[in-house]
Amino acid sequence: MDWHIKQQCLLNDVDYLDKIKAQQKNWIGRSEGAEVTFKIAGSDETLTVYTTRPDTLFGATYMVVAPEHHIIDKLSDRITNMDEIEDYKHQASLKSDFERSELNKEKTGCEIKGIKAINPLTNEEIPIWISDYVLISYGTGSIMAVPGHDTRDHEFAKKFHLPIVQVIKPVDETIKCDIDKEAFTDVETGILINSGFLNGLPVVDAKKKVIEFLESNHIGKEQVNYKLRDWVFSRQRYWGEPIPMVYCEKCGWVPEVEDYEPSENGESPLARHTEWVNTTCPHCGGKAKRETDTMPQWAGSSWYYLRYMDAHNDKALASKEALEYWSPVDWYNGGMEHTTLHLLYSRFWHKFLYDIGIVPTKEPYQKRTSHGMILGSNGEKMSKSKGNVVNPDDIVNEFGADAFRVYEMFMGPFDQTAPWSMESIRGCAKFLDRVWNLQTLLVDGEEYSPKFEKEMHRAIKKVSSDIEEMKFNTSVSTFMTLVNDFYKEKTINKAEFKTFLQLLNPFAPHMTEELWQTVLGGTEMLAYMEWPKYDEEKTIADEITLPIQFNGKLKATITISLDEAEESVKEKVHKAVSDKLEDKTIVKEIYVKNKIYNIVVK
Repeated sequence: MDWHIKQQCLLNDVDYLDKIKAQQKNWIGRSEGAEVTFKIAGSDETLTVYTTRPDTLFGATYMVVAPEHHIIDKLSDRITNMDEIEDYKHQASLKSDFERSELNKEKTGCEIKGIKAINPLTNEEIPIWISDYVLISYGTGSIMAVPGHDTRDHEFAKKFHLPIVQVIKPVDETIKCDIDKEAFTDVETGILINSGFLNGLPVVDAKKKVIEFLESNHIGKEQVNYKLRDWVFSRQRYWGEPIPMVYCEKCGWVPEVEDYEPSENGESPLARHTEWVNTTCPHCGGKAKRETDTMPQWAGSSWYYLRYMDAHNDKALASKEALEYWSPVDWYNGGMEHTTLHLLYSRFWHKFLYDIGIVPTKEPYQKRTSHGMILGSNGEKMSKSKGNVVNPDDIVNEFGADAFRVYEMFMGPFDQTAPWSMESIRGCAKFLDRVWNLQTLLVDGEEYSPKFEKEMHRAIKKVSSDIEEMKFNTSVSTFMTLVNDFYKEKTINKAEFKTFLQLLNPFAPHMTEELWQTVLGGTEMLAYMEWPKYDEEKTIADEITLPIQFNGKLKATITISLDEAEESVKEKVHKAVSDKLEDKTIVKEIYVKNKIYNIVVK
């Protein structure tokens, strides 16, 4: 069975976001494309790239090679900034492949000055860069960059002021794309532009034609690649799994080291500390040496959740009963940067344990979601170098932990990127001040009052649903609307206040617990109380806002009851728009009950 089909069958059984499923399938999947040869100007050397989009070759405006690429050493005598290149290579060597492959990490790179590549279709010289996001272990260790149609290439090009060329346009001309602002990536059904002999061709035909051209001119060939590659498992570091230290009651922690420099032969720094390395065999008592390499940090992160299920078991990873009770993990939420490699490796690890009978489920996580990134107030990714980092401690000290929590929930959809706003967090702090002061409006009442009964039931339904769907920002909007209504009526009874505090508790636990205990006399913590229930019939509104249109264009709105007769609705409509009908002739009136009222006029 084809790998893609197997992967699809497995992923059908889990609740992952579609974009996460796509990453899982695509990372180690089969891809069809072409190998293309780029000449190095003034040299016999070449760079070979593998691309799934040979049709975009006319848009390749620069190249990027892995820091370990052999071309750097081969042409070192022509490179004019070798010191800068060597420094970048050293910094890249300190990172793991996993760290280098994170999608959301800040782009870094260095131009290799003194050499240029030649685009084989345009015959133009283009710059060559090194960047740690290109891995020598994948493909050819070099890529052609098409910033007009690849998000990562576009981000890199914008940061380093490299040219961006659009070579594909949408089939639907009403779709606008500004490649200066973002890459146009919906290109599978596009039309080629700015591409010489490919102009006017749809993508599927352009791919075939460009491959024929590459092969006939001996500058490329059709190629099938698989993304799966070996997992570099050992690390020549001090810290990994297990921690390579021994504790002695007499000597303390051993070894005690003064230098942390890597060995010249590539061994772990620990290899030089023979007093620790040399030991005795636990079986025969003879001379033995400790292993100084460690596992990568993400080895343990691939399976730690299993140990949580039975953390104190000293006989096995976890008991059969615990694994069967807790597996699989109900919900794993985290950053989007870990939805590819970390999730992939964790699934690999788990499937191996399943195959040898250790765990009872085929998949480790039943549900996988991811949160968006919080940007600086200037709309850029937070970083110390840009001076836009927000210290959470400072926010908590100034506004309180609850205001901080509420703002993070309110700042936008959970899975979307959003910029930090000090003005908005002040608004959330003011909202919580109003919540605190609701106690001044408090009156007795063991049941919801008639004026708020429907609102309370609708709020319970809305917040309950929002929490399950991670729509926290609309929950906060519901709270704000309720508070406004309480102040408008200048009253809130104890039943309403209790339910309101229960709903707000996950968002602002400190304040709600204190109000519950000090104002309402609660003894059990809100966090442990049964969640409020709603009556579906009491969530249905008595009135709605009905839009009124002239020839399909909105002109006014009116408020009607849900069971209002059509004649009554018509009367209200004509009264609301009488001034707009004075110079018009009514041709037809269409009323879609409780939806819309449209008047055709001329």
